[in-house]
Amino acid sequence: MIASKNTLAELKRISFVLASECSALSFGPKVQAVYNPLVYAVRPYNLYLELAGFSPKRVIFLGMNPGPWGMAQTGVPFGEVTAVRDWLGVEAAVGKPEKEHPKRPVEGFACARSEVSGRRLWGLFRERFRTPAEFFREHFVANYCPLVFMEPSGANVTPDKLPADESAPLFKICDRALAETIELLEPEWVIGIGGFAEKRIRMVREQIKHEFTAAKILHPSPASPRANAGWQDEVIKSLVELGVWEKDREKIIEQ
Repeated sequence: MIASKNTLAELKRISFVLASECSALSFGPKVQAVYNPLVYAVRPYNLYLELAGFSPKRVIFLGMNPGPWGMAQTGVPFGEVTAVRDWLGVEAAVGKPEKEHPKRPVEGFACARSEVSGRRLWGLFRERFRTPAEFFREHFVANYCPLVFMEPSGANVTPDKLPADESAPLFKICDRALAETIELLEPEWVIGIGGFAEKRIRMVREQIKHEFTAAKILHPSPASPRANAGWQDEVIKSLVELGVWEKDREKIIEQ
């Protein structure tokens, strides 16, 4: 299916405003570098929207924010390089953030590192659906916050670990973008990939008219012992028990 012009244009508008408003924020000494891939990797991100950006969607999967070896490199949510290039068929030139951390270089699609979370997530979708078109017919993947935060050491800082006076304006901007995306795509389900995303989904649900069911799945991060012990099987089980997916894979595709 080809992305509808109206929906695609609106998704691009939402992401442009989100990127611009987030770029205007400032952060304290805990954060040495901030990457905004919706700015320097907007070309592959827009290609992703052209592939996935039509409505309505039955399910939105929502992550927290980009990883340094995933969306930070490719512009695509959970964008592990080989999954984006070889399965989604998305590849385009990627620029550089304004201030690049020496331990977290942006190399775009030349990046040799593989983001485990993205490899697991898109690997699940690749196994359950024959093609990206089949997956995107009813599903969409997004991130709540578009920014990557790094400590002076290069260690990742997640949005929930920011001081309250820095996270509050960030969350206000991201909540509004999420609300607009949900209203546009009209999902039956919005599923947080991890507990933080689910919390923001439930906060936004109270502010909008569109009715949907909020839920969560286990985050695929290798930092989670549970995720390292059969993440895919656990997530499939969760989605089947929720009623999001059929147990029979062929029934999912034929819906």
